[in-house]
Amino acid sequence: MKKMQIPLILITAATAVFFACGGKKSDAGPGGDNGGTKPPVDTPVVTIPATPFKSLNYLYKISGTKTVAGIHNREPNATPAVWTEKVYSVTGKYPGLWSGDFLFQQDNINDRQTMINEAINQWNKGALVNIMWHSCNPALAEPCGFDANGVLSKLTNDQWTELTTDGSAMNNKWKALVDEVCFYLQQLKDKNVEVLWRPMHEMNQGSFWWAGRPGPTGTRKLYQMLHDYMVKTKGLTNLIWVWDVQDFGSLNDDVNAYNPGADYYDVAALDVYDGSGYTQAKYNTMVTVAAGKLIAIGECQKLPTAAQLTAQPKWTFFMGWSELEFSNNSDADIKKLHTAPNVITLDKMPGWK
Repeated sequence: MKKMQIPLILITAATAVFFACGGKKSDAGPGGDNGGTKPPVDTPVVTIPATPFKSLNYLYKISGTKTVAGIHNREPNATPAVWTEKVYSVTGKYPGLWSGDFLFQQDNINDRQTMINEAINQWNKGALVNIMWHSCNPALAEPCGFDANGVLSKLTNDQWTELTTDGSAMNNKWKALVDEVCFYLQQLKDKNVEVLWRPMHEMNQGSFWWAGRPGPTGTRKLYQMLHDYMVKTKGLTNLIWVWDVQDFGSLNDDVNAYNPGADYYDVAALDVYDGSGYTQAKYNTMVTVAAGKLIAIGECQKLPTAAQLTAQPKWTFFMGWSELEFSNNSDADIKKLHTAPNVITLDKMPGWK
């Protein structure tokens, strides 16, 4: 989120708690452990814009003490709460965060309105609303598949340059795709729904057409362009921007090579899939790069334990990946986590009215 011309509130490590507080996985890139058992990194003193977002204020309030439980609802968009209901059937608790996806297949594109209606429903219940977008490649066609002709396709260097050149033919085609999802995000704005907006996720994941291009002219440039277009041109001021990377062994370098800059995100999220789990080194890396901003577990298949969240308390939410949550964790472990005192489910959320 671009910094707003409103009063600033000083957040420090000592006062952070008091203040307001797919079938996917590691298709590319190294998969090693980030290593080490260094002690937790203290949050540096940093100035953060006072935020008009109720949900963002709430996350600042709980940062360092509690973590919101979340679940993603992957396709089909015809049933956009199926995995949320699955969590309830196992735990007797609804997650505090609901997540949906604009997706890319024709049937799911046709059902985007159904997904948006569920987002409104979840917000009215008091849940955090997270939305992502597995977008089709603007050099090819929409609809598309999760394959080499769609989400997992590639752009040549010349195509990438054209895409990131404002006003070019491909840039305009890309904006047309963005306009399609802005239509729905505008509905959420009109309903006063705040969205944890997580586009171009796993920016260091080389399998996706938008990702795997480090440096100032790479993936982060397109993310910056997307931010400015959606906020400045389309006026979508209800978006809380989530910058997301995956936990490859190159994480320490990746958080710098793909960092869009502090003005372009509100939450730094890490997807945890590499097999080494919730190492202190990964946590320290995210705390350090966020420099006082919020951090979260953007996706995971193996859930953290309540004890791990106690040891790494600045994870403000975790989001299990749909069916992978249930194939990688026992029902008993899922229930134990969702009933832990430091984990927030929907019944413990404050509500947004």
